[in-house]
This record gives sequence, C-alpha cells and structure tokens, in this order.
Amino acid sequence: MTSAPFNFKQYGLALHTASPDLGLAISNFSGDSRSQVWELGRDLSTHLHVYLAEFLKPQGWTDLAWIAVARGPGGFTGTRIGVVTARTLAQQLEIPLFAISTLAAIAWAEQSKLPEPRAIAVQMRAQREELFCAIYQPALNGMGLKTLLPDTVMNPEAWQQILTHQRQPCHLVKVEGGLGFSVCSLLELAYRAWQQGNHPHWSGALPFYGQHPVDGGGKG
Repeated sequence: MTSAPFNFKQYGLALHTASPDLGLAISNFSGDSRSQVWELGRDLSTHLHVYLAEFLKPQGWTDLAWIAVARGPGGFTGTRIGVVTARTLAQQLEIPLFAISTLAAIAWAEQSKLPEPRAIAVQMRAQREELFCAIYQPALNGMGLKTLLPDTVMNPEAWQQILTHQRQPCHLVKVEGGLGFSVCSLLELAYRAWQQGNHPHWSGALPFYGQHPVDGGGKG
C-alpha cells in the first residue's frame, strides 16, 4: 500500500553518527531540503544535541513526520548514541523511526553514479582484520534497495569467495573515511519506504554492531 504524498509542512529528518562525522539532513520533499556534515570526532557525543537543535531551525520538532537513523555498522559509541537519540525523539514525538544500514546508504549513494542499475557490494574495515560486508541491488521500481547479502562481518578471504561466486558481477565499493556524507541517502531510503506505506515503530530500531563492543565495532 502506498501512503499519501508528503504534506509540504511535514519533514523527514535523518541522523548519521556511525562514524566520527555527524551528518544531518532534513526535507519536506517539496523543494525545501538541507544537509550538513561536521567532523566532530570524540566531541560527537557531547555536541550532538546542540548541533541537532540548531540544525532543525527554523522547523520545530512537531514539524517532523518521521526520523531516519544510521543503525551501523560503524563505530560502537557513535552508533549507540545516534540510535538512542533517534529512539528517544521518535518515542516522544510518537512518529515512525527508520533504522537504516550504513552500508545500504553507501550503496544507494553509489548507484546514482552508475550508468545502469547493477548489484553493489560494499565493504568497510572492521576490527581484527575483518570486514563489514553487504550486497544490495536497486529495486526494479526505483523505490529503494533489494538485499542480496545482509550486513555481516567476515574475513577478507571469505568475502572474496562470495564476490567471485556471484551470479552477476558486482560493483565493489570500499568505504574509507567518515560516513556522514551519506546522510542524504539515509533520508532518501527512508522516504521511499514511507511512500510504500512503511511506518516502523521506534522500538524496532536496533543498532547493528557486528562485532563485540569491547573491540570497537569498526571505525570511529
């Protein structure tokens, strides 16, 4: 079932804290959109709420129809803070919360650069010389991504075996550096899910760490 078109007074907000970057994006999907990325590093945990409150202006919390958050994989502390913040806001505002994979956001950003739709494999360094990996394919209707390989962690040799035995060649993306730039992709993926009638409850938004928190769970 497809939901009604967005009211221009309603906004979607995306929050990306799964790396040392803070990425924020907001849109009413009727011409009013903005986004920004800050390299906060270890200050992310103490500055998040200040940056978020300032970024939201001139809109207010009651203007939000839903929120999207990066659920990981990524840095343990940043991912946890982002998901907890988004869950708290969605609960208080009684609005849907979309928890979206950081790897899916990267894949969505990458697919727009390709001359034609194709499977996209995403890898990102994890701890203990392992990799966070996933494979996605653009949906035929252009309304998001189909998951071919869910987010997982594995050693490089196992990952290479999977890539070698794919039925069709994949466009490989090796993620380096901060992830905040993909916050707009988070927003777009959530909007497409919203258009298809998905309104996930905040309680279902859970972080994906992939590795034990003691080991950091990835970058950041």
